[in-house]
Amino acid sequence: MSHTVVIPTIGRPSLRVTLKALLTALEDGAGPAPHEIIVVDDRPAPGAPLPLPPSAGPEIRVLRSGGRGPAAARNTGWRAATTEWVAFLDDDVVPGPKWPARLAADLAGLPPEVGGSQGRVTVPPPDDRAPTDWERNTAALADAEWITADMAYRRGVLAELGGFDERFRRAYREDADLALRAMDAGHGLVLGERRLTHPVRPAGFWASVRAQAGNADDVLMWRVHGPDWRRRAGEGPGLLRRHAATTAAGLLALAALPAAPRGRGGAAVALTAAGAWAGLTGRFAYERIRPGPRTPGEVVRMLVTSTAIPPAAVWHRLRGLAVHRRARAWGGPRAVLFDHDDTLIRDVPYNGDPARVEPMPGARRALDRLRRHGVRIGVVSNQSGIAKGHITAGDVRRVNARVEELLGRIDVWEFCPHDGGDGCACRKPRPGLIERAAERLGVAPSDCAVIGDIGGDLEAAAAAGARGILVPTDRTRRAEVARARETAPTLDAAVDLVLGGRRRR
Repeated sequence: MSHTVVIPTIGRPSLRVTLKALLTALEDGAGPAPHEIIVVDDRPAPGAPLPLPPSAGPEIRVLRSGGRGPAAARNTGWRAATTEWVAFLDDDVVPGPKWPARLAADLAGLPPEVGGSQGRVTVPPPDDRAPTDWERNTAALADAEWITADMAYRRGVLAELGGFDERFRRAYREDADLALRAMDAGHGLVLGERRLTHPVRPAGFWASVRAQAGNADDVLMWRVHGPDWRRRAGEGPGLLRRHAATTAAGLLALAALPAAPRGRGGAAVALTAAGAWAGLTGRFAYERIRPGPRTPGEVVRMLVTSTAIPPAAVWHRLRGLAVHRRARAWGGPRAVLFDHDDTLIRDVPYNGDPARVEPMPGARRALDRLRRHGVRIGVVSNQSGIAKGHITAGDVRRVNARVEELLGRIDVWEFCPHDGGDGCACRKPRPGLIERAAERLGVAPSDCAVIGDIGGDLEAAAAAGARGILVPTDRTRRAEVARARETAPTLDAAVDLVLGGRRRR
């Protein structure tokens, strides 16, 4: 089966070793090579070049996603892919020598109703001692369901669902969320036979405390998937209730402490609350220390972090309740940028007359659907008639005003006034118009979908890292249709793709 491998990375200090080892393993592994390997650099700002090995195998392409988290990085990767299947790998895993062959075998012959295939993950334990608390947590990946350490999806399924939910900014829950949405939409997920190793990453003293930020992500899962999301995702009940009780006892003890010297009642409350806090904290620390390795450093770390984890967990839970109080199901791009002529309105060459504006069939309905779903709208168009002297920039703005009268409010307009030989950065198929429109909307280009009627619209989208959807007309060349990664027969159908199957209204 034709497939692309997508690897997001944030440039950890160990990357020079781990990413190179991963790419070398893919190149040297037995079996059919991927059509392409896409490495998505999710560092917030450009850094040192990524350690890519010189390769005679599949093409390795590097894209940037701007430091918006692994969900957004994976979306940037799969939207640039052209194959039926997209296989996601973490940047520090080590595929087995037969991984390419087994991936091909896992995907071959899967029925259409199967939308995803998971690989088998092994987390090697330490050789000479019991694992630490952090190593035990990492070892749980071996039994986790649908994790993107090694998970392949059909590209069509990803497009239908809008990809990964980019509100998950950490490497946590975004894979389970996508899997639940895929199964809710009727796509089966299966376990394959390919295998890889997931080493334990180095962790600092406070790593387990920082990990409590996941409690905010759990709120988003609850909002989107309902109260039984843990069961459906194969998760246990968690310790949040106990952490809440521990935190409440500690706060009560602190609140009662000032009153203790003034009366026996205050002292009794303070002692009782302090005793409850000490008992719950001691139990939590013991449960983490007992499995080993019980070295002095590990014991100190467990004692200190067991005190900090309960209030951190509660804080992040409250933060999640505030941030995600109005969360709805993920629906893909936050903005849609339309081409102008033959996409939203009939093409009248070098038109400067507002009276000659005629909307394309279904344009008003398509835009209204996006507005009702909270998706922002822009128009990006080449207007070479200005450079040629046929129309003025004022004519273009008057025509645009008429378009808004007929089709409703457009959040941003961007047009290129140059001719083809001017060498500007904005004329499509260059990405400048899309990048400017995205900046004005306050989103990244990869948060945008671009809908147009010719290949240049989709080439500009790809150059900017946006999603491109072609709505062909009689003037669209067959070669452009053949090259398009996504096509739709009408504007309304294109909006169906953008909204990822969300209910029409």
